[in-house]
Amino acid sequence: MQRAAVRLPPNLVLPLLESPGLMLRLLKTRAELSRKAGDLYGAIVTQARQPEFYAKFGIPDTPSGRYEMVVLHLFLVLRRLQAEASSTGTLARALIETFVADMDDSLRELGTGDVAVGKKVRRAAAGFYERSKDYIDALAVTDAEELGRALARHVACASGPELHHGALAAYVRAAAGRLARQDCGRLLAGEVEFPSVLTLAEDRP
Repeated sequence: MQRAAVRLPPNLVLPLLESPGLMLRLLKTRAELSRKAGDLYGAIVTQARQPEFYAKFGIPDTPSGRYEMVVLHLFLVLRRLQAEASSTGTLARALIETFVADMDDSLRELGTGDVAVGKKVRRAAAGFYERSKDYIDALAVTDAEELGRALARHVACASGPELHHGALAAYVRAAAGRLARQDCGRLLAGEVEFPSVLTLAEDRP
């Protein structure tokens, strides 16, 4: 089963038909936005799959473990975009749509049936929002250990008792700091920088 087609509101269809130039500009704008969101999401997935997370931080290299790492990095990037909400709102929405589409594709590649895919995608999206709320709250408080506890509640569900949540919390804070210093223009161009996982893993006691 294919995803439902996007339908434009009736009040937009006639102006587009009457103005081919407007339609081409709209399509070009959407294509450029999709490209930028795809570039950002590609960087998120690449960072989430860094082998040190799985070899040094105690996160299993399984679908559940990889999902947790993708969600964590997606949260960090969206948090940074939210700080520039007046200019990045459209890109943030496109990034979330890219994440949902990736969850859909991944489940289908694993052989999940059409009926179950929708339910599991909604569950994955709900899991992202639940984790985002907890991570936002944890980063906002002065208790340095709260973020580690939040990560333990969610990531440990996939990782078991071997999760080094304190080291992972240190990485998250370093990544949030790196993103905060990154120029917004680069984010709008689809570029993002994360700290070295290897360096932080080597510094872990």
